[in-house]
Amino acid sequence: MDGSTNSLDDASADSSTEYPDRTSVMEVRLQAQEDEITLLKSSLADALRRLRLHDQLLPLLKEQLIAVNPGAARVLNRACSEGCTSSRKLSSSSAPDGLRQPATSQVSHSIAANENGHIGSPVSVGPRPRPPTLDRSTQTEPIAQGQDDGTDRVPLALTRVVQSLQLEDALPEGAPVVDGARAKLHRVQGLEEEDEEREEDEEGGGAPDKELSWTSSVEEPIQPTTIRSLQRDDFQDATGSPDEQGSAPQTPPAPTKEHSPSARSGPLTSIQEGEKKPLVRRNSEKLGKETLERNKKRLDKKAASSANLLTRSPSLENRAKELIAAAGSPGSRRGTYSQGQSIKMFIRGRPITMYIPSNIQNYEDLKMEPPSERLELDWVYGYRGRDCRANLYFLPTGEAVYFIACVVVLYHINNRMQRHYRKHSDCVRCLTVHPDRVRVASGQMAGVDKDGKPLQPCVHIWDSTTLVTLQQIGLGTFERGVGSVAFSFADSGLFLCVIDDSNEHMMSLWDCTKGTKHAEVKSTNEAVFAVEFNPSDSTNIITCGKSHVYFWTLSAGQFTKKQGIFGKYKKPKFIQCFVFSLTGDVLTGDSEGNILTWGKSAADVKTLGKGAKETFQIMRQTRAHEGSVFTLCALQGGGLLSGGGKDRKIIRWSADLAPERECEIAEMFGAVRTIADVDGEELLVGTTRNAILRGTLSEGFVAIVQGHVDEMWGLATHPSQNVFLTCGHDRQVCLWHTEEHKLDWCTTLEEYGLCADFCPNGSVVSVGLNTGRWLVLDLLTREVVSESTDGNEQLSIMRYSPDGSYLAVGSHDNFIYIYNVTESGRRYTRFGKCNGHSSFITHLDWSKDGKYIMSNSGDYEILYWDVAAGCKLLRNRFESKDREWASYTCVLGFHVMGVWLEGSDGTDINALCRSHSEKLVAMADDFCKVHLFQYPCPKPKAPSHKYEGHGSHVTNVCFTHCDSHLLSMGGKDTCILQWRVIGGGMGDSRERLTSTSSTSTGSPEPASS
Repeated sequence: MDGSTNSLDDASADSSTEYPDRTSVMEVRLQAQEDEITLLKSSLADALRRLRLHDQLLPLLKEQLIAVNPGAARVLNRACSEGCTSSRKLSSSSAPDGLRQPATSQVSHSIAANENGHIGSPVSVGPRPRPPTLDRSTQTEPIAQGQDDGTDRVPLALTRVVQSLQLEDALPEGAPVVDGARAKLHRVQGLEEEDEEREEDEEGGGAPDKELSWTSSVEEPIQPTTIRSLQRDDFQDATGSPDEQGSAPQTPPAPTKEHSPSARSGPLTSIQEGEKKPLVRRNSEKLGKETLERNKKRLDKKAASSANLLTRSPSLENRAKELIAAAGSPGSRRGTYSQGQSIKMFIRGRPITMYIPSNIQNYEDLKMEPPSERLELDWVYGYRGRDCRANLYFLPTGEAVYFIACVVVLYHINNRMQRHYRKHSDCVRCLTVHPDRVRVASGQMAGVDKDGKPLQPCVHIWDSTTLVTLQQIGLGTFERGVGSVAFSFADSGLFLCVIDDSNEHMMSLWDCTKGTKHAEVKSTNEAVFAVEFNPSDSTNIITCGKSHVYFWTLSAGQFTKKQGIFGKYKKPKFIQCFVFSLTGDVLTGDSEGNILTWGKSAADVKTLGKGAKETFQIMRQTRAHEGSVFTLCALQGGGLLSGGGKDRKIIRWSADLAPERECEIAEMFGAVRTIADVDGEELLVGTTRNAILRGTLSEGFVAIVQGHVDEMWGLATHPSQNVFLTCGHDRQVCLWHTEEHKLDWCTTLEEYGLCADFCPNGSVVSVGLNTGRWLVLDLLTREVVSESTDGNEQLSIMRYSPDGSYLAVGSHDNFIYIYNVTESGRRYTRFGKCNGHSSFITHLDWSKDGKYIMSNSGDYEILYWDVAAGCKLLRNRFESKDREWASYTCVLGFHVMGVWLEGSDGTDINALCRSHSEKLVAMADDFCKVHLFQYPCPKPKAPSHKYEGHGSHVTNVCFTHCDSHLLSMGGKDTCILQWRVIGGGMGDSRERLTSTSSTSTGSPEPASS
């Protein structure tokens, strides 16, 4: 009984703790929506105020016209007087009948001239009724004449220069004109506008402002197009900085051109403060004093909540511009706008606020330059053996040539040095060596660029000594990619045969010297695995693949094909590989584990008739391996090597296919994919688990190249040693040495790892898994010293505080879990949970004092947390603008805003990392590129150095502890690139930023590299 009671208590306690979490999240979202609505209404009020200020420019313009040409002023005065008379007649005639007239008939001019020709104050034209309108946004019911008790009602101007309403028309006779007077919009039947602050006129001799109240007649919801039309002239205003635009100028500049009437502009009735006569709206009754008082009380209540909001947005005008920019181009994914103390950045239409640090005085004057440091490819970890064949060769220079991602690697197996051929624009798929053992041909996939346009596949023929490209073959000819390539032997490599990855697997013959195509033919709709020339006859070519062996003959530029006949032997599903024996026979390895010997048979005239031709048939079948025969390698003495799949064996055969010796490869390396002969005894073996082994059949093999075999995401560098750790979907956790360029150790987990981080003391490393579990491994013993589970979704980030006292775990369940760390990183106790993100956590960083966290989420949020105060969300993000961060991996933030490329969406940047010296920031994108920026880079389109090499999205980047190297990790290409940082010599980044912002006189837009 007690046990059941305790369990119920626990359940109720859990539910009670979860309920405030949900409530707080909903409150945050509701408050954000209310703030957006309030700012939108305030922006419209500010736009209307600026419209009136522009209308006040007309007296100044007319005075300047009189001073220059008094004759022209008199003509203008006469035209205006006639216009006023006709307008008065039209208004009086249209009022009684209640008919709605066009909006242009509402324009009235009340400008008179003094005796000396100067344009003076408005002429009192007496009471006149207000005509109804046809504008959908300003539809009103006609007002009977009896309702007008003498107050002048004039409409708002429909045009800015000629048909413009004077401020004097809205004032009682004799009232002074105040330049800084601002409109006040009251709530009319559900439409509430914010009170605008009044400004004092410094040139008016200290005359008190006359506050005017305006009642809006807009019935439709406020659309972005409405604000755009109201603000069109505001953007063309010749004021200076955004701060100057935020307040009413004392001497506004004159408009430079006429502006067409706004489709949304409508009449607003002027009402003196004491009378408060509202408009009568269509389908509504006249508002009385009680309604106005009730609306005024509502505004007073809203003022308190709006005051704090408006102080954070220095200018309502800037907020309107921001809304217009966000809604103006629905297709644009990114934009920025500066509003004094903050920068607005838009990703997929969502505004992201970046607050400018206090040490930056002139943001607009900041100059962004590419860093003086550069990257140089130092080492490539990995080998592509899981899905490629015949991609490992040994050169006379002592180098093994193979490929991974977009890089062809030349690795000197004795000196342990690498060279790299990097002219390919996408993943390399096939490789072959010329008979001269110097030239190399490599074919690549098609791929797509960052705009989704397909890139054309091709074959590069290059010199392995100088790494110079000699020929680029087939650009625009191949489809999807190049699957197989082979040089001819009988004519010393004059021709190159290429098979692409199209549906028909087109086979083409090319002149290696001229780069011209000699012949082309459709080979088969089935997969093709290999192609080779007959060593003694360049007109004979053999291809093999799924359920076929084809013997091709080239004659007069045309290919003819003969299919190998299996006869009484079982037809295998796949013919994996083939070689030529010294006797000229063809030996194939198939998926049944057999080695088949093919030969020419005379024409069977008795069976096939007189026209029968010779055929290629199986002469002999030799049982070789359990499972597939993945590779065959002919030795100089006539012997043969075969590599098995399921049994992982390498068997040496004599010339008559008698087995001599064999050796089994360790299971951790996978099956044998390809074999390269070094000196007849020593071999290089490529495996299906992306390893290259070196050794002999008698002494065994050791790995000289290793890599991951599936997508990688987790990357962490040691805080004091030249090692780094990686983890990925292959469930492997690997520790690498950057100086020795080797794998120190590797362990396999039950689930796959997605993130990792070293404890600051360097003795343990934490790894986050895809199930919500995370482990802590001892670096020396590789044992799990601690483990825990947070939620049931994948973990995306692990980050220790600078002093190692806390561990933050970011999850896809939208929470950040905080743990106390004791016993040198071996004991972990839950400290709290950061609850406030509305999407999964993507990145987070600790402050240098270890008290605060900055985090990003999948919906482009930037939140700040006070961990020391109990994982409290800091709602005022402005207070965190000057906080210093121990690391900077968040992709959203003021200091790294410039890394976002033009047209990027929120997923284009996967990771970034700031160097420990705080001079550089490296960025990994979705387009196989690594970028190097100057840090900080807070302006859009910051220039950078771009580096290629990966063949898939770059998932992570990280600097080593001393900033000597940068590590980048590909996703599907399973490649780790180690870049050496060269150059430098610049000062501290914070000093550089401060001096630049205070001394720069211009702000030229930097060119994108």
